[in-house]
Amino acid sequence: MNPLDLFRMDGLTAVVTGASSGLGEGFALALAHAGADLVLAARRPDRLASVAERVETLGARVAVVVADVGYPEDCQRVADAALEATGRIDALVNNAGVGSAVTALKETPDGFRRLIDINLNGVFWMAQACAQRMDRGGSIVNVSSVLGQIAPRFPQAAYAASKAGVIGLTRDLAAEWSGRYKIRVNTLCPGYFDSEMTAGEGSLLREMVGAQSMIGRFGIQAELDTALLFLSSPASSYVTGTTLTVDGGLSAY
Repeated sequence: MNPLDLFRMDGLTAVVTGASSGLGEGFALALAHAGADLVLAARRPDRLASVAERVETLGARVAVVVADVGYPEDCQRVADAALEATGRIDALVNNAGVGSAVTALKETPDGFRRLIDINLNGVFWMAQACAQRMDRGGSIVNVSSVLGQIAPRFPQAAYAASKAGVIGLTRDLAAEWSGRYKIRVNTLCPGYFDSEMTAGEGSLLREMVGAQSMIGRFGIQAELDTALLFLSSPASSYVTGTTLTVDGGLSAY
């Protein structure tokens, strides 16, 4: 077999959360290029519709669901929509998330809880909802962050806590589901990438990444898409419970 064929996802269905923009939009397009059908979920219907149009031009079947992963019932709706649209769920890209830049002494209980609800609890609710319907096995990719592995250079206590939690959650889900249910669960840890979330960042952050990462720059979407395709596709059939960090060497220092 040609090893490149293992990266193909023809006939498979992938669910992508946070798919209306940024990294999630790029992930959706990458999966469509690999042949997958898509179920796209996010909170912004207009942006979801725009991404769906781009996915359809690549020949993929696509369904969209307006949902907030911070609510378990919304996660169940997304999983149900996938079965209704294609009859199966083979991969979940747990990408939905929000950022914060509040100092720990000024963080509010509501702000902290809301971020955890989306970035950590939402990852669990979506993984649970999709795993309950993956009767053929499958792959779950939980998108964390390099800030779940290293101390943030800027105040981000809630965000860092949520992303570290995703890494721990992934290990447990992999231990519970990989052998018994044939569902692989892995973490993708991006460093700093050019995206909607980082578009407003000033020169200070870019200077920090330039000085403190081995490659010395922000990443671009395509450099993360290839890692996402590896973890989502049959190419990683013997990989579970692991964390794949794509950060230009930032966490190695």
